[in-house]
Amino acid sequence: MSTLPPRAGRRCHNALNPMHSCVYFSPDLGKEFGELGIDNESRVYFAARGAALGAVGAGAVTATFYNFNHELVGRHLPAVWSDITPQAALDARLRAADSTLRRVLGEETLASPEMAEAARLALTAAEACTRHARPLYAAHADLEVPEQPHLAYWHATTLLREHRGDGHLAALLTAGLDPVEALVSHTATGKGMAPRWILATRGWRRTDWDAAVERLRERGVLDAAGELTEAGTTLRADLEEATDRMDSAPYEHLGADGVERLTELGRGFLFAAASAGAFPEDLVGKG
Repeated sequence: MSTLPPRAGRRCHNALNPMHSCVYFSPDLGKEFGELGIDNESRVYFAARGAALGAVGAGAVTATFYNFNHELVGRHLPAVWSDITPQAALDARLRAADSTLRRVLGEETLASPEMAEAARLALTAAEACTRHARPLYAAHADLEVPEQPHLAYWHATTLLREHRGDGHLAALLTAGLDPVEALVSHTATGKGMAPRWILATRGWRRTDWDAAVERLRERGVLDAAGELTEAGTTLRADLEEATDRMDSAPYEHLGADGVERLTELGRGFLFAAASAGAFPEDLVGKG
């Protein structure tokens, strides 16, 4: 039985995850990889996020990222590893995280006791993450923890994000949602990525999207207007509850007081970063 308030782990994740993700929207990431001769946005993303796995091919990244078209991944992997090594990609990503956090949070916040506290709490939570059946988390867990508190915090958010993400993929498989159906149903909640962002970055065509919508309608997940039905709303809620159960260990390990404090600190950093323009304004939505 959980010792935490309902959905406390999910709320904490929602405060931490965007601080991991903001690096992938940052111009600093493109700059760092551009200096290494990598200037295609998709290639940058696959190399930056997948480098912890090593010099893998498209299959491993398609499997672990879940919602990308394999054809898109195959245009960039394993070819990118002929241009840079995985370690060079990891180093470039960490430099981008450093410059991004300095820009969106400011030097005073990075040097604050609150940042050091948040890093300590997040790393403590990550101590209880497990490697089995969690390939992206396990790969990142083998990386060294950076010494600077803000980078240690970013590293910890990465561990916690990939740990939950690996579990979420298991929940999607159990629910019988293929990659595009997962994207369509998430967008229909109003909390997912807007379709134009998905189609621009995930390699799917509008016909793929429309076909997934039709499949979900036939299944009773979406109605004629493309909105979630009662069954669809239940499906998405059950997905998150299943993900919560598989992701409970880090937050149980941290304890209720620690989770509450880490959520408070994480929300403060997130608000500051969002106010500084760390995220595209039209990233989330149904349109």
